[in-house]
Amino acid sequence: MSEPNPYASEGYEWGPGQQAGTPGYGYPQGGYQPTIPEGVPVPPQQPSYAPVPAAGAPLLSLGDITVVGDQIITPAGPMPLKGAVWNAMDMSRTEEKMPTVAVVLAVVFFIFCLLGLLFLLMKEKQTTGFIQVTVTSGGKHHATMIPARGPDTIHWVMGQLNYARSLSM
Repeated sequence: MSEPNPYASEGYEWGPGQQAGTPGYGYPQGGYQPTIPEGVPVPPQQPSYAPVPAAGAPLLSLGDITVVGDQIITPAGPMPLKGAVWNAMDMSRTEEKMPTVAVVLAVVFFIFCLLGLLFLLMKEKQTTGFIQVTVTSGGKHHATMIPARGPDTIHWVMGQLNYARSLSM
């Protein structure tokens, strides 16, 4: 492949030309030259940004309500954690129905009596709705809605709420 193109015309060259002083494709480049000699310790450097004071890690987060240290952070502003009143209301519902696939399979396999009837035992559960969590403290009140992902979501929320109540004492 190092031979020139036999079909190229004499005066025409396609593409940019090779600049003087730069090696062509495939030739190895020179090695990396370190800026500090080997064995010389690197001086310590200060960060170029101002350090941010740590506010502590969140202890609890329910929707847009977060407990950090001795404060409850909400979009409406911070509230004191001491003496806060926490409430939850389950506004979700779980429906259980027979899926369409079960009916179709029962009709298709009606020849095999027991096999066709077993498809009618298929059930599908679907949970919809929200769980409302409210907190009142320091003359402020905030409510948030947490989507119910399943029938056990209320148990998880109540566990978090009881932990928040224990922190508020």
